[in-house]
Amino acid sequence: MAGNSIGTLFRVTTFGESHGKAIGVVIDGVPAGLPLSVEDIYRELILRRPGHRFATSRAETDYPEIISGVFRGVTCGSPVTIVVWNRDVDSSPYEELKYTPRPGHADLQMMRKYGFDAWDYRGGGRASGRETVARVAAGAVAKKLLCSLGIIIVGYLRSVGRIRLRKEMFDLEALMRARLSPVKTFDPEFEKEVMDLIDEVRRRGDSVGGCVEAVAFNVPPGLGDPVFDKLKADIAKAVMSIPGTVGVEFGLGIGLSEMYGSEANDALVIKNGYIRYLRNVQGGIVGGISTGEPIIVRVYFKPTSSIAAGIHTVDIRNLREVHVKVRGRHDPCIAIRAVPVVESMLAIVLVDHAMRCGLISTDRLTLREVRNIEENWRLYIQYGPPLDKTDEKQRRL
Repeated sequence: MAGNSIGTLFRVTTFGESHGKAIGVVIDGVPAGLPLSVEDIYRELILRRPGHRFATSRAETDYPEIISGVFRGVTCGSPVTIVVWNRDVDSSPYEELKYTPRPGHADLQMMRKYGFDAWDYRGGGRASGRETVARVAAGAVAKKLLCSLGIIIVGYLRSVGRIRLRKEMFDLEALMRARLSPVKTFDPEFEKEVMDLIDEVRRRGDSVGGCVEAVAFNVPPGLGDPVFDKLKADIAKAVMSIPGTVGVEFGLGIGLSEMYGSEANDALVIKNGYIRYLRNVQGGIVGGISTGEPIIVRVYFKPTSSIAAGIHTVDIRNLREVHVKVRGRHDPCIAIRAVPVVESMLAIVLVDHAMRCGLISTDRLTLREVRNIEENWRLYIQYGPPLDKTDEKQRRL
């Protein structure tokens, strides 16, 4: 199976299946000298962890284990391997569904491509959203490396179904409040609307789609290369690889296609002695190269395909159309837990391009880079959820 890696100098390869023994990632290209702990990774994994009211009931602690590439608390230049063991696995509902591929999932396509006998039908196997655990683990490493440049990435829920966030906010401290919200938003009014909608959708045995917006602050100008290695193109590919994605936009996005040139043109102005864009309508990337403005990317997610209300499909044993109930544990809105995944994919791409531009050391971090990382990482994690000490006990089981 190809297509399990992303990146050039900072290269990320994920492995594992939804109901297999573990999900993991190998990160090649991490420079020596990066302070890295299990807690650094766990803080990010908490943000996408299942088992709460607005997500699947699958109760995974998602406590990571670093099994290579770190010695005495710092990276040593070799590949960093991180594993998260699958603890709360129940494959029994999928035994009933292995002959009735779920529409909207990759079941039929995986079956056709790799053959029925080789297809892991348990929870979607390799095509499951569970794979994104590995992306968030890699994203934690990428985010910490970006701290050497002062780059901070924050994501939040922008819409769920037809409910949209009505506030435009680009203040870093305000946006970081979304990390403490159960539905990943900084606006209390929108949060309540989303919670009420999710409760209603779950009662009906249905699901709903949504949109995630991520903003990268303090990105220097010059990241990205023409023609086929444009920063926008690489980010788009990265976020569109997340399960359940249906679209991506930058800045004003498709709204620009509805404007006249006189409306869409973004004036160049002088701010604090620097040439800047007045409105940042293209989301921090022009000509495929970062402008120095915040990078703004929106990713759209479809409703979860597996719903308790049932689905219409075909039984491959007799080629008859059937209606089946889906008993597995699924998110009523995958966009909520996709917020840290979008952040992570954006971080992975930005680190790779920063290394390609020579802005982040590729062999060994300098003392200055390490000092910047430690200072900015402390500022970053103060907005995150507290660590749950009970998980340390469960990790040893």
